[in-house]
Amino acid sequence: MEFIDFNQLAAVDTLTRLAASPYDLSAAGSLSPERLKRYCCQNEYFDLLYATQRLDDQVLDSLQELADEAGLVDKYLAMQEGAVLNRIDGYPSEERQVLHTACRDIFSTPARAPEATAQAKAELTKLERFLRELSEGAILSQGQQPFTTMVQVGIGGSDLGPRALYQALEAFNLPGRRACFIANVDPDDVAGVLRGLDLERTLFNVVSKSGTTLETLTNEQLVREALLAAGCDPARQMIAVTGKGSPMDDPSRYLASFYMYDSIGGRYSATSMVGGVTLAFALGMDSFRAILKGANAMDRAAEERDIRANIPLLMALIGIWNHNFLACPTVAVLPYSQALARFPAHLQQCDMESNGKAVTCQGHPVSWKTGPVVWGEPGTNGQHAFYQLLHQGTEIVPAEFIGFRASQYGRDVQVKGTNSQQKLLANMLAQSLALASGRGNDNPARRFAGNRPSMTLIADRLTPEVMGGLLALYEHRIAFQGFCWNINSFDQEGVQLGKILAEKLLAHLAEPSGQSEGENLEKSMLRVAGIG
Repeated sequence: MEFIDFNQLAAVDTLTRLAASPYDLSAAGSLSPERLKRYCCQNEYFDLLYATQRLDDQVLDSLQELADEAGLVDKYLAMQEGAVLNRIDGYPSEERQVLHTACRDIFSTPARAPEATAQAKAELTKLERFLRELSEGAILSQGQQPFTTMVQVGIGGSDLGPRALYQALEAFNLPGRRACFIANVDPDDVAGVLRGLDLERTLFNVVSKSGTTLETLTNEQLVREALLAAGCDPARQMIAVTGKGSPMDDPSRYLASFYMYDSIGGRYSATSMVGGVTLAFALGMDSFRAILKGANAMDRAAEERDIRANIPLLMALIGIWNHNFLACPTVAVLPYSQALARFPAHLQQCDMESNGKAVTCQGHPVSWKTGPVVWGEPGTNGQHAFYQLLHQGTEIVPAEFIGFRASQYGRDVQVKGTNSQQKLLANMLAQSLALASGRGNDNPARRFAGNRPSMTLIADRLTPEVMGGLLALYEHRIAFQGFCWNINSFDQEGVQLGKILAEKLLAHLAEPSGQSEGENLEKSMLRVAGIG
């Protein structure tokens, strides 16, 4: 597969020239109803309003040329069909396929990657059988009580995506079911979660592909000790989600095991068993299948070559326009939904671990900007926190708003002629308009320059199916940008050095005092910051 360095793409020269005088959003009449309607992209779940970006038809045409020249959709199709894209040519690398889409390709005939989809179906069947045994009382606690809580023990991709999805869809919990999460190796994280549990009626789902993740194994041991102290048998209350044949694939220690495969990277694994076990336990199998259905629908929508009709591709290219051509270093993801409070945290990992790279797929240093810093919090809380900088700070921060026309629970109240959901949506749209248009004032402290780009995703309601679509939309936006920048969005070598040095410090700390052989590593970082 041909990868061309970003600066060698002909469309880059055109876009560089256009970026010298981008569309002026603050000019009188620049946000006409015609423009707002024209710059709107729709699919099965979402409307993307992007008239509040600093672009026009010339820029969009050039972004289309960029997408075609870089072969973005071709690379995406090759990814779905099992091309080995997790690699650096000529250097040792993971040499893996990238097949998270196969987990939800159960709705397509034929499947894009039949073998990987067959594996996903087999795990779904195992999970369905396990959950049926729980519901029918074939699996009970030692005291013959049904299990009501599942705690997922994992870190990184084994925590952030599943946690974000569960929190987003907690309104759809099955009666008497709930989920909790333990990730941080900080022992207070474990203690705080365990303190509020009925341990006898709790299942613990330990997630680690290798079965050797230090933080997860440490937290698992704390959980095992807590269960034993409560008189519970850990082997009857612990589940493993791991690689087939890993140290955790052990029926003597786990009630059940579900498999994750090398072709699915951690941060892209929420629709595999990594997310499926806990989500299906708490929300029900029908809701988890709805998540998969929504993700699969977005997978298919992302195959469209016309950027004006492909929301993930369009968002990716607008992000490149803002980052590489308008020199915006960060992007804020701002969901106007409290249920999506942890979704920006998931995207931080998914985007920054994927595209925080400084070498090409051929191992050469890049000479262009790659992934931006991604951050965010829910509105309207953020309006009373960091929006001051968004409106009047010296950094231009493109914003991506996410909102819904209806609430999840349907409980609301009218005050002064409008309900809370309408107020929430109005606040979101007002922020987008204010960032774009700005406002003049004789008082410089009350002057808003405008020309702060944003885009807005709107759906009818945050359901499991829509959540699956939203998750996949951002996964594909990230992959499209990586393809365009000619980087490997599917490895994470940058996290390894800190792990190696932490292990060395821990080895020094485990030595008897004064006997650390050759102690340096900067005097064992001053004896692991006991300082002295």
